[in-house]
Amino acid sequence: MTITKRTFLAVMSMTLPLVLGAGTALAGNAKVFGYAVQDLGNQYWVAVANGVKDQAKTLGVDVVVMDARTDAARELSNIDDMIQKKVDAILLSPWDANSGANAVAAANKAKIPVFVLDIGVASGSIESLIVSDNLKGGRIAGEFVASKIPANAEVAHISCQPGYVIPALRGQGFKEVMKEKGINIVASQTAESQRAKGMDVMQNILQAHPNLAAVFAENDEMALGAVEAIAAAGKSKQVLVVGFDGTGDALASIKDGRMAATVAQQPYEMGKLGVDTAVALLNDGKKPEGETYVPVKLITSDTLPAK
Repeated sequence: MTITKRTFLAVMSMTLPLVLGAGTALAGNAKVFGYAVQDLGNQYWVAVANGVKDQAKTLGVDVVVMDARTDAARELSNIDDMIQKKVDAILLSPWDANSGANAVAAANKAKIPVFVLDIGVASGSIESLIVSDNLKGGRIAGEFVASKIPANAEVAHISCQPGYVIPALRGQGFKEVMKEKGINIVASQTAESQRAKGMDVMQNILQAHPNLAAVFAENDEMALGAVEAIAAAGKSKQVLVVGFDGTGDALASIKDGRMAATVAQQPYEMGKLGVDTAVALLNDGKKPEGETYVPVKLITSDTLPAK
């Protein structure tokens, strides 16, 4: 099915598990799912993969997890491998929307249903997109930054790689709030979702804009890289850093007073929901919604989850 409908997943708390009607486990009729994930070097995707594996085990489904390691060609090779293994469904977190389209095209040709977990794809027929409310998350980040700095302050924006359609909504939401508040974004550069590149980009931005007051990075990996560059420049007390994802390293950085905030997703629950949705379709014939939004939440030093 093409993506035409939207539904919002009501969750009362970030800490409560999602309760989703996936039906009974496929005992006696074991299915095999493939999960093609973009980068298990990133804590966020590890959490999604853990949700996939744990829920598959709970529902009696075998799952093959294959890591593209940030390589679009390897991603397509992984999809081809899953097709050769004759998996019953493919869960996909692509490197970007275009590589995802190629993966979906291959799966469509093999008549294997595809469920996309985050990122999105540029084309192709998928059963469902399970994703955070990224636009709202970007606005949440923007409102937080605006509440902490003067209206005439300078801010920067670090984006994920070009073609990253869903994360780009985070930047869009952030920019909308900055415009509404009259705050000047003096630099907007990509760091391709990676920590090391986030550090390099932040170093360049600081050299060009020494009076910078805040930076919003579209994921925590880039934000953590920015934190390192800011610390090396001796500007930790000057530049406020906000990320997106809610990874363990980001929460630790917030606790240590290095990062100011992150907009937390629920990657583990996203992985579980992907498995639930696939099982519901294959086992019960239950057609999923085209899109399901999983809520996001601002995490600061005042709202860090208790261990």
